[in-house]
Amino acid sequence: MTEQRRPLPDVLVVGAGLAGIVCALDLSRAGLTVELLEASDRVGGRMRTDRQDGFLLDRGFQVFNTAYPQVKRRLALRELRLRPFTAGLLAQTPSGQVRIADPTRHPGEAAGLLPGRALSARDLAALVALTARDVLLPAGSLKRRPDRTTSSALSHAGISPRAVEDLLRPFLAGVFLEDDLVTSARFFHLVWRSMARGSLCLPAEGIGAVPAQLAAGLPDGTLRLGTPVAAVTDFGVLLENGSERPAPTVVVATDGPTAARLLPGLPVPDGRTVTTYYHAADASPLAEPTLVVDSSLAVLNTCVLTEVTPTYAPPGTALVSTSVLGADLPGRESAVRGRLAELYGTGTSGWKPVATYTVEDALPAMTPPWPLSRTTRFGAGRYVCGDHRATGSVQGAMASGTRAAREVRADLAPDTTLTVPSGHEVQAATGPGRVE
Repeated sequence: MTEQRRPLPDVLVVGAGLAGIVCALDLSRAGLTVELLEASDRVGGRMRTDRQDGFLLDRGFQVFNTAYPQVKRRLALRELRLRPFTAGLLAQTPSGQVRIADPTRHPGEAAGLLPGRALSARDLAALVALTARDVLLPAGSLKRRPDRTTSSALSHAGISPRAVEDLLRPFLAGVFLEDDLVTSARFFHLVWRSMARGSLCLPAEGIGAVPAQLAAGLPDGTLRLGTPVAAVTDFGVLLENGSERPAPTVVVATDGPTAARLLPGLPVPDGRTVTTYYHAADASPLAEPTLVVDSSLAVLNTCVLTEVTPTYAPPGTALVSTSVLGADLPGRESAVRGRLAELYGTGTSGWKPVATYTVEDALPAMTPPWPLSRTTRFGAGRYVCGDHRATGSVQGAMASGTRAAREVRADLAPDTTLTVPSGHEVQAATGPGRVE
């Protein structure tokens, strides 16, 4: 069907990542006709899984947090066949490898938390108190706290510099994709709360199963793959094939740099870049689904994905995921493999490189004071959503898409005829109600 013969939509949503899918879902359920335009061949944006020679390869190491409010509301978790990571980690420190585990979930590992094993008595008490406050206080109270850096928040909580350097900084560097802990403490507290209240998991079919499940709920004809947008115009959007797609309302739901290109003048934060290396081994170097972190920060983290869910590799093969800050560089894979030999205590020369993914702008740089949510309104009939408008997380992306749909609905008066500059008229059928 040509662009001229397609029925005109009420709303065009550009980008089928989590924010765009959620926005399109909510607007469709409100009775609006929506087109969701995606440049690539699949939904998900940065949350995608490739299949290669029997391996499931997420585009960068990602975990799925079951405690996020948007996740609990919108997804059928049982259908994802989630498999959990250990509720804890192994940390390589200057004094050797130490294990930290949640004793409420792994009672057998409680001895690792005895004072002097991994944390001093004072550090252990401070960390328990911080965690209890984050878990028990309403989320709203955490959001209203004065903002500071995560480093300052940990110091204020009474956690010693040694505990931060040996344990918390190596772990949080992989969460924030930065190693100075300059990320907003508001965001840190919310993430810490969610990890304590939920489980970190992987879907059996890879992280891309999450956006795929959401997209399956879209009305037929809503999603248009392989449809890159060149520009947002006064009329709607200009597609890269040179055709125009008119619509009175356009929502840009892309990553930050793309959004800034499509909406000139839009301020976007800097982005964090991460590279993930996948290696195949004949035998698992660690017989448990546990994240390993490195206080030297030679690597951010590493884990044996097939210990979490065996579906990530062909039978009889172990798939190891390892992430580092920044882009891939000549010789870096070899250096990473050398460090993995030290972390796992085994030879890695026979490990086969399977894939390398460098993800630019994987997360927004969330320096304080960081607004946890902001309006999606950009101009008349123009909106923008995504994790760069909220927080760099699944929750942030989905919440921003939810807000965009809510603000679009609020701005469209019920039963109002909307006129597209080309002369076409579109009936907007909206109804009252708040979409969360």
